[in-house]
This record gives sequence, structure tokens and C-alpha cells, in this order.
Amino acid sequence: MPRLVIDDREIEVPEGTKVIDAAGRLGIMIPRFCYHEALGAVGACRMCAVKFLQGPFKGVQMSCMVDAKDGMVVSTTDAEAVAFRKWVIEWLMKNHPHDCPVCDEGGHCLLQDETVSSDHSRRRFLGSKRTYRDQYLGPYVQHEMNRCIHCYRCSRFYREYAGYRDLGAMQIADKVYFGRFRDGRLESPFSGNLVDLCPTGVYTDKTSRFKVRRWDLERAPSVCIGCSLGCNTVAGAQFRAVLRIEARTNPDVNGHFICDAGRFGYSYTNGGAGFRQRPREPMAAGAGIGREGALERAFGALEEVARKYGPESVAALGSDRNSVETQCALKKMCAAKGYLPPVFFLDPAARRKTCEAVARLDERIAFSRSELESADFVIIAGADPLNEAAMSALALRQAFRKGGRIVVIDPRPVSMPFDFEHIPVVPEAIPRIFGMIVANSIPGEGGGLDANAGKFLRKLDRRSEDATLQSRIEDLAAGLAAAKRPAIVCGTGIVDETTPAFAADCALLLYRAGKRAGVFYVLPGANSYSSAVLSENDGRTFADILEAMEGGSVRALVVVENDLFRNFPDTRRLEEALARLELLIVIDYLPTGLENRASVFFPSSTAFETGSTFINQEGRAQFAHPVHAGGVPILGGSPEHVFRPDVPGGGQKPAWSILHGLETGLSGSGGISAEEIIASHPAFGAIAPLRYPVDGVRVIPVQSKEEFTSQSVSGGEPAPPRGLRLLLVDWMFGTGEISAYSDTLLESIPEPVLTMHSADAERAGLLDGQEVALRLEGGTVEVRLRVTEKMAEGVILLPRHQNLRWQKIRGFPALIDPERIAAL
Repeated sequence: MPRLVIDDREIEVPEGTKVIDAAGRLGIMIPRFCYHEALGAVGACRMCAVKFLQGPFKGVQMSCMVDAKDGMVVSTTDAEAVAFRKWVIEWLMKNHPHDCPVCDEGGHCLLQDETVSSDHSRRRFLGSKRTYRDQYLGPYVQHEMNRCIHCYRCSRFYREYAGYRDLGAMQIADKVYFGRFRDGRLESPFSGNLVDLCPTGVYTDKTSRFKVRRWDLERAPSVCIGCSLGCNTVAGAQFRAVLRIEARTNPDVNGHFICDAGRFGYSYTNGGAGFRQRPREPMAAGAGIGREGALERAFGALEEVARKYGPESVAALGSDRNSVETQCALKKMCAAKGYLPPVFFLDPAARRKTCEAVARLDERIAFSRSELESADFVIIAGADPLNEAAMSALALRQAFRKGGRIVVIDPRPVSMPFDFEHIPVVPEAIPRIFGMIVANSIPGEGGGLDANAGKFLRKLDRRSEDATLQSRIEDLAAGLAAAKRPAIVCGTGIVDETTPAFAADCALLLYRAGKRAGVFYVLPGANSYSSAVLSENDGRTFADILEAMEGGSVRALVVVENDLFRNFPDTRRLEEALARLELLIVIDYLPTGLENRASVFFPSSTAFETGSTFINQEGRAQFAHPVHAGGVPILGGSPEHVFRPDVPGGGQKPAWSILHGLETGLSGSGGISAEEIIASHPAFGAIAPLRYPVDGVRVIPVQSKEEFTSQSVSGGEPAPPRGLRLLLVDWMFGTGEISAYSDTLLESIPEPVLTMHSADAERAGLLDGQEVALRLEGGTVEVRLRVTEKMAEGVILLPRHQNLRWQKIRGFPALIDPERIAAL
């Protein structure tokens, strides 16, 4: 490892470390504009000049372009280097508009910092300034090209790192223009990162434009709950409103970036400006009631139902939107009162798949996002990374850039910003296909494997009856055989129940074969991991509770942060079952519609308003710190200068605190203690509050209790289904529980479409773009048809879209006769 001296301080760094990074390890901030840790060195801005006094280089050099070497002596404060940097600032400021007072970047602008630190305060050049025309780039990013200093960060991120082509550099010399070939919405779902990356104010956050200065914000580290990845963020709030979300660096989870859905989908916590107002006060039978009165009524009603029908007549439903604290408090309340244990899943298949995935994660094979970036061969089995976990698609993009080979085995027309191989097959065929790839990558009978691994290998099919498919499998197997760091990305949505465990066994087989192999699961929601852990010994789901409600054995239901009318596939049956209840208690921060049906409703606080723990899909517990105290936002004005003992609209409390009140009848600030969280499950021993770092801690075991226990997937090609198999799918925008209540995302939501293979459409006499009626058991869904060849035959895809009344499905698997799809 090279040893060098920077500003009279010695440091030893790994081979290949740039001098600018070596200085950073010493806490020495060398000025820079173009250099960024995620993008690497390009040497465009010339701002990181330092003086090399000894070693293989001498004189002024760019520290981002020079690798640290033994014997180097570097000075960042040498007069020649300082003078060079002052000249760079002066020629960059020659064309700058000097509009700091009206620039949203003011106060956290790198150009502003470097200009002040270089003591540049007067423009000596008397010529006219270069000017540009700004562009419309969509609803999220404001373009102010006159502020550009040509650092190339935006173009390098957008085109090279993220893989989208509609924004880049045009023209030459000092006329270089960064933008689109014409005005229009940016195509990349990662475009918001331009705001964080730009060292000046060329790209600013349009959703918070002219609303607040950064130094006026209350800021705190937070966690995105839009999907199961748990990306790290910094939330900023002012006047009881969250106004800005920024990416927070965590190399293992999201690197330096976040997706647009996570960055701009925050307004649900504010309630929107006239958009689906967030409920903020307790209600009883739809009418407002004080907090004390609501608790007294709910506690008394629960006690009465338990007295009349027994405590087993009370059921509780949570969700993967709950924090760990809320889920543990719900479990504790049910155990203390003798109620039925809480459930966190709506249907048995989702519970079993998620529980299988969580049970099979251990330190040997659990891959983080950073490990996924380094994979040299990736099998994506039943997952749509861009739509189900967007930042995983960005990680896969980096694996592709490093030469990794990526194959997707999924029935959907999957799209990602890089080239990959796609094998579109029905869900039940997915494990068999990637099992054959794995089996053929290990020569012979797997000599050298232990007995369990060898036995599992011998169970796998090696040959397909389809000669073309067999040729592709052998080619992919050869690539996998040569790989050193293969990864399996496995979904838990459209796949069959055997697939998650099978994916873990295949990853473990590759691991036993000497590869640094791993599995990367995509789970249904933000806290699906915790939901599965707390459900491992209880096979019940909401489907069982619903039957009990219909049969009359469940008379009271407590629903905690679950949008039932959005998530449950049969609205009519749900409404009829809810009508049979004697008592419905709802705790939520979203206006789901249940608050108007509830006997008693309690508004809860969001993750921005109360400290909450979430465990992501790799088993990493992370804490979302509160950023403000809640209450009705003051949007577009200043607060009233009135003294009052409470916060306006501050009736919401953490869900776990409300559950403590329902358990004890006390309305104090009690809730769930660290000891009670740990008692809920041994896995939670590492996540007691303030006992783990801000970037999280893994709670998975060193070694799973089970291995090579998945069901065999051999036995020939699966029989074609009788009819078209209906698959409910998720999109990045328009299907999420959180995004449905965020007005900041409205302009991103695409039109819902029913997607069908062109051969199936031809047989049914349907055309691309037609409006069709899909007749389901619970009613008719009218939707536009999309026809494509880039998907599997025998399936149709329907999004869980917020603008589509799709909740008319009586059961799964849902097979649709093609005659039940007709053109309007």
C-alpha cells in the first residue's frame, strides 16, 4: 500500500486511490467541481490543483487524476497551487450571472463556497457575459443554464452512470450546452439526482423552488419507505411541512443516489394542498372527537367486545408500511389482551413467499446493493427491478458497465437502462429455467461439493425439450461457470411460492462451488422483512380474518396503517365483511377511506414526525429520525404570531403509542420499550433504539437454519394454463401505497394499460391501443390495451393502478378466458 505525505501528514492508502481521496481520508478537503466519488475522475474543471513536491510527479497537477504513490509529498496550500485555483475561479465566474440572492442553490452551493474561499469578489473582465436559453425539463428539475461552469457532472451521471440518453452536452468550447435536444420531460426516473450533483444552481428542485432556504430547514437523516430497499435520505422541513428530500450516502444500500419516486414522493405527509387531505384529528363514527375521548371510547368498546364474545373475537391487521416499533407494539397488545395474534399480510401466498425469502437470508449469501454492483453474472428471476425496486436497476447498470452479464427470466416486458438478455416465460417455469443455468454451470456431478449440495445439484434438470432454449441455457451456463461473483435477484411478487427458497439454494450451491455468490431479494414493501419475522410461526393472513369476519367469530378489527381498499383485490367482499363488524378501529396517517367507516379513528404520525425503524430486504435495520413535530403545514405564508399550548393539527401520535393506549387505557406518552422490541423476536436484539449506527446494522443470522430444502423443480416443461393468467404488477409511479397520496408525483403517473402478448392478442382479435373491457368475477375493468412481443405468451398484466378500479378479483391464481376481453 502506498505511503505518502499530504500537508505534512503521513497516510497509507490502498493501491489505486486518487490523491484527492487520500487527502479526504485525512480530513483535507481539496476544492473540486467535476470530481465525484461515484462518477470518478475526469479532470474537467482544473479546480483540484495541488503541488507535488517529491515523488514520481513534480509541480502543479490535478489531484483527481493522479494515483497515490509511495514517497509522494503533496501540498494543497502551496502558493503556486493556490494561485492556480484562484485563476480557475476567476475564469469560471467570468460568465456567471451572480444571482445568488434568487438562486435556490444559495447556501449549499459549491461554487459559492469556492469563490468565497478563493477571495474572489470583483469581476475584472469587462466583456459581455455568455448567456443561454433555459429548457423545460419536467415537473421536478428546474433548468438555469446560465449558472453552468461546464463540470460535466450532469452529463456523466445521466448518460454514463444512469444510462439514459435524452440529456447531454451539445456544441463546443465555451458554448457547450447541457440539456435536451428540445424541451421536454426528462426520461430518467433518477433525474432528481442532478439537483444533488450539480455544484452550482443549474439544476434545482422544482417542488421546493422559492419555498425555503436550506439553512432554514429542520434536517434529519431518514429512510425512504417507497419500496423494500430502504434508501437513505435527508429530510428537510419548515413550518410543519416536509419540503425537500435529498440522497444520503450509504454505500451498502443506495450509494450516493435515490430514485425520483423516493425523492419527490413526500407530500403525503403534508396532506397536499387541497389534495386528499390528511386526517389529523381523532374521529368516532365519522365525527371529530378529542384524543382522550377517542381513546376512552375505543378502549371501552374493545373491552366490551372481548367480554361478550371472548378476546379471540378481536383481530388485528398491520402492514409492511408499519415501523418495527409499531409491529412489535401491535403484537404486544394482542398478547397482553388475549386477542388473536396480529397479521401483516393480506393473502397466504404473499406471506409464504416473503417468509421463505427472509428465512433463507444469512451472511454467507445475502447480497447488498454494493455487492450487486460488483457482480459479474446476474440472474434476475421473477423481478422487475426498475418498477419494483428502482435503485437495484441502477446497481445492475453499474454491474453491466463493469462487464457483467445480466439475464432476466420473467414474463413481463422488463425495461432497464442497459442491454440484457430476456427469457420471457410463465411464472411457474422461472425456477426451472434458472435452475438449469446453474446446473449446467457446474461440471459433472459436482465433484468436490458436500453431500447436501451434491444431492441438490443432482435434483436439477439440465436439459430442455426446446432446442433453442437449450442452446441459450448452455451459453448462459458457460458465462456463469466463468463468473467469480454471480448474483441471483429474486422477486416475491409474481413468482410461484417455491421460487424464493429455490433461489437461495441455487445461490448457496454456487457458493459451495467456490464462487462469491449471493441472492438479492425484492420484497413487497418497506418493512416486509419485519412482517415476515413476526409471522414465521403464524400462518394466518387477512384472508383468514376475513373468513372469520364473515362467519361471525371475529367481531372487532384493529387496522393499523393498511390501505385495505387499495390493496385487497375484492372490494365488494371486503365491504360486506366490514359491515358485519361491531367495532372497527383504524390507525393511519393516510386518507384511505377507512377513517370514515371506522367506529373510532386515530391519526398516526409519519416516519418524518417520529423516530421509526425499518428493516430492508437484505435484513438491514435502519432508523428514520424525526425531522419535525408534525401539525398542519403553513404553505405559502408565515406562521401566526399567536401563542397557544398545542400545535395546530398536531393530534397525531405514533401508532405504537396509540396501541399502548388501547392496551392499557392510558393516554400518556408510553409505548414500546427496547426490551419489549427485543422480546418480540430474537432477531431484534441488535436494533434497540440508539444501539446501531446511522447507516444501519444487519440482523440476519450468520448461517440459516435451512439449506437445500426447496422443492424440486424438475419434471419437464410446465403444462400450458387453461386461459390467460392474470398477473397484478407494480409500476414505479401510480401503484404504490405512498405515491397515491403524494400530489408531487401526479405528473409522473402514466396511463394504466392491460398488457398482452401479440400472439394472444391476435388470437383474441384485439389490437394495440384499443380500449377493452376485462370482465372479472367482481365486475368489469375498462382499460387501454398494450400489445408487445417482449413478454411471455399465456399471461396478461394489469397494474395495481391508483386510477384503475382493479379490485374486482375473487381469487388467485386468476385465469381469464380470452373471450372475457372485448374491444369497446
